[in-house]
Amino acid sequence: MVELINIEVAYAEPERQALLAVQVPVQSTLAQGIAASGILQLFPQLDLNQHKTGIFSQLCGLDTIVNAGDRVEIYRPLAQDPMAARRSRLRK
Repeated sequence: MVELINIEVAYAEPERQALLAVQVPVQSTLAQGIAASGILQLFPQLDLNQHKTGIFSQLCGLDTIVNAGDRVEIYRPLAQDPMAARRSRLRK
């Protein structure tokens, strides 16, 4: 019998967010957890080759092994360079 662990997969857009709980086998990768969650069907525009991923705000590759209780996160690309945004705010 395969031992399962519980993880969560999170993705957020400005108008819509998802946090999905899923069970995956022990030694599953981040990519396998994302696939098992079904989040790619909820957000078909997601391309894991274009989006960064992580666990609890720490960047991780898709081949990273997940642990029980991990929150796998898919990050959107930045809309604006942080330094440019800061300069823009200071000018106002």
